[in-house]
Amino acid sequence: MRSSNPVFSRRGFSRDNNGYAGFNAPPQAGGPAANPYAGTNPYAQGPADAYAQGTQAPQYTPQTRPMTMDDVVLRTGMTLGTVIAGAAVGWIFLTKSLGFAVAAGLIAMVLAFVQSFKRKPSPALILTYAAFEGLFLGALSGAINDIPKLSGAPMQAVMGTMAVFVAMLVAYKTRIVRVTARFTRFLMIAMLGFVLLSFVNVLFMAFGGGDGLGFRSGGLGILFGVVGVVLGALCLALDFKQVEDGIAYGAPREESWLAAFGLTVTLVWIYTELLRLISILRD
Repeated sequence: MRSSNPVFSRRGFSRDNNGYAGFNAPPQAGGPAANPYAGTNPYAQGPADAYAQGTQAPQYTPQTRPMTMDDVVLRTGMTLGTVIAGAAVGWIFLTKSLGFAVAAGLIAMVLAFVQSFKRKPSPALILTYAAFEGLFLGALSGAINDIPKLSGAPMQAVMGTMAVFVAMLVAYKTRIVRVTARFTRFLMIAMLGFVLLSFVNVLFMAFGGGDGLGFRSGGLGILFGVVGVVLGALCLALDFKQVEDGIAYGAPREESWLAAFGLTVTLVWIYTELLRLISILRD
């Protein structure tokens, strides 16, 4: 399954038959450490000529020109802005109607899966996902904030998410964190294990009652929350690497929407894990 969601998988850019970059499935874990952008190991050598091997460079139009960092920043800002607007609505109107909030969260999940299966990014679909995700996050955050001993926890989670983003950006740009093929495989395996454990815990909570396996409270809950935040932070490094390589290898401008989608999903992940962790610590 192709997905920009860091929980499941990553897609990379590769040249299509016309010589410019497009989105394609990543190499399978355990296979050769192939460059998804040029067919060579991206960690063993520098960026290759995106139009090498005798391929004629395409004639770009304003609609098909390669994406730039400005494109990624603009689309990411639009997507996150939609999440924030939705969160404001959810905080004001849905805090006392968590049933609607849960419905919004489920819709957002479905839309995220639909986008993950699409070969090309759909701006309308991504922004709609962001709106429903914002509704869910706003209602959830408002409900938590209304609990006296947890008042202020959502704002702390927002500040923490911003701090994690800046810290990982600095760590990535200074090469303290290096995204290699081994790093990517390890992260995907760790994320899969984390998601499976969370799913099993939900099943135990649903059918056995209580806190399930104990991942939502106490010392084990704190440890599980810390692991979740760390995994989300590492996924940011993977997002940065994909944006950097996509620009270097001439991914089409429309792919900046998919980069924005991936960054948004990762930041939402970090925020929800921080919110849960702070709630446990303050409880």
